[in-house]
Amino acid sequence: MLYYKWWLVLAGISGSLAVMAGAAGAHALRGALSPEGLEQFHTAVRYHFIHTLAIIACAFLLQAQGSANPLLPHLAAAAFFIGLLLFSGSLYLLAFAGMASLTKLVPIGGMFFILGWLLFAMAAALLTHQQS
Repeated sequence: MLYYKWWLVLAGISGSLAVMAGAAGAHALRGALSPEGLEQFHTAVRYHFIHTLAIIACAFLLQAQGSANPLLPHLAAAAFFIGLLLFSGSLYLLAFAGMASLTKLVPIGGMFFILGWLLFAMAAALLTHQQS
C-alpha cells in the first residue's frame, strides 16, 4: 500500500503552514508580539520546519522499506507529528495568547521529537541491515 503517500500529504500541508507562520512572524507580527513572544514564535517555526522535513524522511524510509518493517517509520512520523502539535503548537499559542499553562506541553512535545528521532534511527538501521 502507499501509506507513505499520506505522510507526504501531511508534510506538504505542515510545510505550507510553517512557511505561512514564518512569513507572518517576519512581517506582520514584528510589532504585535513582545520580543519574548516573537522569540517563542520563531522557535516554534524553526522546529515546525525541521520536523516537517523529518516526516518527509519517514515517508521515504517507508517507501524504501516497502512491506519489510513499516511499523517503525510510521511510529517515527507519528511521534514527529505529535511533537509538532505539542511543541510548536504550544509555543504558537503561548506567543499569541500568553497562555503560560501551555508551557508544560512544550517539553512533552520535545520528548516526542526525541522519540521520533530514535525510532527513525532504528528504522534506518533495520533498512541498512536488510539490504546488506
